This record gives sequence, C-alpha cells and structure tokens, in this order.
Amino acid sequence: MATKLKSPKSKAAKPSIFSKKAKPAKSLSKKELAKPLIKVKAKKIDFFDVLAALKTNYPDAHCALNFKNPFELLIATILSAQCTDERVNIVTAVLFKDHPTAQSLARLKVEEIEEYIRSTGFYHNKAKSLKNCSQILVDQYGGLVPQTIEQLYELPGVGRKTANVVLGNAFGIASGVVVDTHVTRLSTRFGWVKISDAVKIEQILNELCPKDDWIMLPHYLIAHGRAICKARSPMCNKCFLQTSCPKLGV
Repeated sequence: MATKLKSPKSKAAKPSIFSKKAKPAKSLSKKELAKPLIKVKAKKIDFFDVLAALKTNYPDAHCALNFKNPFELLIATILSAQCTDERVNIVTAVLFKDHPTAQSLARLKVEEIEEYIRSTGFYHNKAKSLKNCSQILVDQYGGLVPQTIEQLYELPGVGRKTANVVLGNAFGIASGVVVDTHVTRLSTRFGWVKISDAVKIEQILNELCPKDDWIMLPHYLIAHGRAICKARSPMCNKCFLQTSCPKLGV
C-alpha cells in the first residue's frame, strides 16, 4: 500500500519594508507653527561691520594716557603695565611736573623714582626701567624718543605693545595694532581670534584691518570694552552689535 507524502509547508514571505504604506506626516498646530526657529550662533562677526559701527558710536575714541610729547607717552606706557590708565595719569601728573625731560628723570636715583610711581605696582622694576630708559635716551638720542620699532625695542621696559603705542599715538606711524586686555577680550568674543598670545593676535588683526585703521582700532575696541563689553558683566542687551555678535565666551 503506497504512503501519501505530505507536502512541506511553505513559509510565508516577509513583507518588504518598501511595501509598507508610508505614514502621513503629522500636521502641526497653529501654536507649533508660531514657535520661533532656533537660531544658530555665528562663528564670528564681520570685521568691517564692527569697525564701521565702532567708528559711528565712538567718534571721540583716543589714547587714554595723558601726554604732551613722545617722551611722556613712552614713560606713561611703561608705567601702564598691570595698572589702570586712570592711576597712571594721576602718577604722571606729578612726575612730569617735577621731571618733564629724559635728562631730568635720568638724574634721579632709582629710589627717588620709586616714590613717585609706587602706586602703579611693580614699582621696583618700573623705576629701574624708567631710569635706564631715560639714560639711554640722553646718551644715544639726545633726550629724544627714537621713531623706529627696532630702536624702541632696545629701550628697557619697552615691548611690542609699548612700541606700537608710542609710534602710533606720538608719531602717527602705524607699526601694528596695539593689543591689550580689552582688544584680546573683544577679538575673542567677536570670533576673530581663538588664541591669547598678543603677538599672534596682532598679526591676525593686522591682516584683518586696513593699515589706515591700525592706530585707531584699539582705541575703538577699548572704548567699547569699557562702556559695554566689560570683562565680568558685559551689557549685551545694550550693545549695538547684539543681533550679529556670536558672544563667544560670554
């Protein structure tokens, strides 16, 4: 007697993912549609937009150190290291009244200079720099301040920032953008730089900024840094750059 063979059960084929009907997109309510889009912060603000705005808002920006001649500016700038311009102006008002020339200052003892400048901080080193600097001016330049960055570098207490300040503000020579704490802070917040090295920041700003504006750019930035873009509590809600500023680090 022949046995009846059972045919194997065929497995049901799995439906393809492409055969599924796509779910209709969820329609948004009027309330959801009214929500503002998320704004992505810009990585940096356009340099020329900032420069134009700063020029408009700070037309009277200028060097905050009081001086009547290149020698006074040189001495004041050396004293301004780790000290406020306001304090330096108080100190130099008395110092320059009693000793207005390199010859006069060079004749003083270091200890005598210290008594004049004690409140500016680091007065031991600063006093030595002022005396030695004044003596070199007398011996090598007839008491006058040299007008090249190489010659200024040779003077005690003079670095790149001081040389740029003196050349730009006393002689109108654009040797480079002056970089101080305000310039560094604002350049970082605007997204122009990502470093803290003053020399490298100067190089970047020199490339960004037209040479005709090298002297004034730091004065504009310093004015804005003191008025609005402060170190600890920047007043972004009052800033004329608030709609485009990336506010990096704030």
